[in-house]
Amino acid sequence: MKVVVLAGGNSSERDVSLGSGKMIYQALVKKGHQAILLDVYLGYEGNTEGIFTCKKDWAAQIGDIAEMNPDIEQIKALRTNGSRSFFGPGVLTLCSEADVVFLALHGANGEDGKIQACFELLGIPYTGTDHVSSAIAMDKGITKDLFRAHGIPTPFGIRLKKGEAEEEKVPFPCMVKTCCGGSSVGVCIAENEEEYEAAKREAFRYGDEIIVEQYIQGREFSVGVIDHKALPVIEIAPKQGFYNYKNKYQAGSAIETCPAQIPDEKAAELMGIAEKVYRILRMKNYARMDFMMNRSGEIFCLEANSLPGMTKTSLLPQEAAAVGMSFEDLCERIMEYAVRNFNLI
Repeated sequence: MKVVVLAGGNSSERDVSLGSGKMIYQALVKKGHQAILLDVYLGYEGNTEGIFTCKKDWAAQIGDIAEMNPDIEQIKALRTNGSRSFFGPGVLTLCSEADVVFLALHGANGEDGKIQACFELLGIPYTGTDHVSSAIAMDKGITKDLFRAHGIPTPFGIRLKKGEAEEEKVPFPCMVKTCCGGSSVGVCIAENEEEYEAAKREAFRYGDEIIVEQYIQGREFSVGVIDHKALPVIEIAPKQGFYNYKNKYQAGSAIETCPAQIPDEKAAELMGIAEKVYRILRMKNYARMDFMMNRSGEIFCLEANSLPGMTKTSLLPQEAAAVGMSFEDLCERIMEYAVRNFNLI
């Protein structure tokens, strides 16, 4: 198949996205697909004739994942045509010519339903869930409201807008996080008032609304779901601190065990909740749910990821490997699902 792997963009998770895109592109090439890797924001200004059959190594321009907070203004300065469009030159043309677009985007403008809605209007098949469930999953406040409405256990928390008075307090220690973000960007633990104020300032750098929630001390787990069926549970044990940006994407920063070493009934409970979250958020294709289990064995669902990472250290590929699915097979299965089900959206 002719495939465009879309990565990059202009969010704080740009570098993680490029890492995911590189891995996905290489996997699809190994499977014999005519794949090209594009930065959705910078695009491609060269000759597009025969581009899907050319021998160019599209991954060569993408290095290893860089540090958090890429200089977005510097990225914008690379635009040569002065366009204010999110889509770089040639992107929509090439996506329209492809059999499917594999979305390797993370964060704002790639994971929040906007690009999904655009592709639906243009009739372009793409991987991942649709625009409605993408938008819902991206907003942690809406997600938590739905969790509570459907009996999904989740930490107690509040939503707070910039400049808004706090009518309710979450006891220390608490987690402070941006409402619409991922990769633990803008996430801090606060154990006192001074840390809390600093954490709020950091989280508000990424949006006008934040989440403050109860800190659950215990073990961290994640469960991927593909086409409504849960994969084995993976446990994440950071060597230092919590599962922040560094521990997620720097090899060796966390010990990840899959299948998790927990009783079968606990694994079944986690997988069952993950599948229920997938249903209530109306998700499609694939997703990943994150959990904490406290010292008493109580489970709390933290959030749902509609386009989980696909880098060397990402969790979903490790879970797929636990059931004998190679990274290449995982990418192909995700892509084939998208093509098969696009006419049902």
